[in-house]
Amino acid sequence: MIREEEVIYIGRITRYRGIIGEVELQFTNDAFDRGEAEYLVLKRDGILVPYFWEEYRFKNDSTVILKLVDIDTEAAAKRLVGAEVFYPAAAISEEDADTLPSLKALVGFEVSDQQDSSLGRITDVDDSSVNILLSLSSGHLIPYHDDFLLHYDLQKKILQLNLPEGILDLI
Repeated sequence: MIREEEVIYIGRITRYRGIIGEVELQFTNDAFDRGEAEYLVLKRDGILVPYFWEEYRFKNDSTVILKLVDIDTEAAAKRLVGAEVFYPAAAISEEDADTLPSLKALVGFEVSDQQDSSLGRITDVDDSSVNILLSLSSGHLIPYHDDFLLHYDLQKKILQLNLPEGILDLI
């Protein structure tokens, strides 16, 4: 049985494609492209289930089109839409495990300020311009810059920032 602590969240199946069972994975972590596992893990009815892939190709910088083994029909692919997707942590090198793959991987991190007061959980990262914005569950929209970073922990999914005074009052 696969346990939650053995996998890393990498995204969600957002749609199916065509009649041969392909699906689109909107990813926040490209571990599947850097790691060595030949399978992904999908959460199905609260259970983590391994799915081997036949092939994949990138649609854009945040979406990959997957063809999974034994998912050969449109109906089978439709059943996977909405599933959370994980990658086996053991298949990632230690060097990669301690490196943030992209800013999109921050989704789900708990953010705190320099006094360790919780600001909320990151729900979205807008990195479409040089001014990166983090959307928080608390309703705040805050800028991100490496100079603001005090501490982060990939395993605990926490991010501590030293934000400029008054930035939270701009809402």
